[in-house]
Amino acid sequence: MLDGSTSGNEPGLSALQNRVSEPADETPSSRFLQAEQELNALLRGLTFGGPVRYIYNPLEYAWDTHRCYVEKYCQTGKTVLFLGMNPGPFGMAQTGVPFGEVKSVVDWLKISGEVGRPAEEHPKRRILGLGCTQSEVSGARFWGFFRKLCGEPEQFFRHCFVHNLCPLIFMSASGKNLTPPELPAAEREKLLSLCDAALCKVVEALDVSMVIGVGKVAEQRARRALSAAGVVNVRVEGVMHPSPRNPLANKGWEEVAKAKLADLGVLRLLSSS
Repeated sequence: MLDGSTSGNEPGLSALQNRVSEPADETPSSRFLQAEQELNALLRGLTFGGPVRYIYNPLEYAWDTHRCYVEKYCQTGKTVLFLGMNPGPFGMAQTGVPFGEVKSVVDWLKISGEVGRPAEEHPKRRILGLGCTQSEVSGARFWGFFRKLCGEPEQFFRHCFVHNLCPLIFMSASGKNLTPPELPAAEREKLLSLCDAALCKVVEALDVSMVIGVGKVAEQRARRALSAAGVVNVRVEGVMHPSPRNPLANKGWEEVAKAKLADLGVLRLLSSS
């Protein structure tokens, strides 16, 4: 059995945790980071059996870059939260940023910092941090779309923020990526119930009025989590996931996403014109 503790070479994590836990700085970013640290502590108590062989948590070993992302862009005035499911092996797993394809993170979002490594790595899924040369298609599509639409990241983040429901990435012995829906039912529900509760804290910290799930699973979990918590003033919607596993996304994800965001009234918030 594997547990949810993935601590390895984590740059300055203890000091960062202590800083985040101090309540004096009640900014949206501090409340957001606090919710994530509380979730991390709970996830360390979970155990996972087969088919899971490796667990990475970039909110531990890539905390430095993740904190840079949050403190840079998680400010007041958010209306929309885009919600992904969990990290990809060549995206957030490498950078600590949701949908964090390296070029987008470095060149457009201008994120910097040190990335450590998890305690145990699959030989085919090494963590190279911001030096990783393999692109993640989902992340390149996601951030590339908003780069074209907004021009500068500040335009996007004036009203929006991006977050993943679950910070953990799971892999089989072969290195195959396992999404949370592919986990055994009992383990999956224990995991996602904790993530659902953390999402409610994040929504409260950001004071958004809409959550847009990127993909059906994220949309459904957001709807379920907020409904169970009695949150009635936050609208939950969804947009197609840009994954290359999705044949429809491969036929023109940007056009589909743009039309959906226009229907939701979000596109006008993002346009740089």
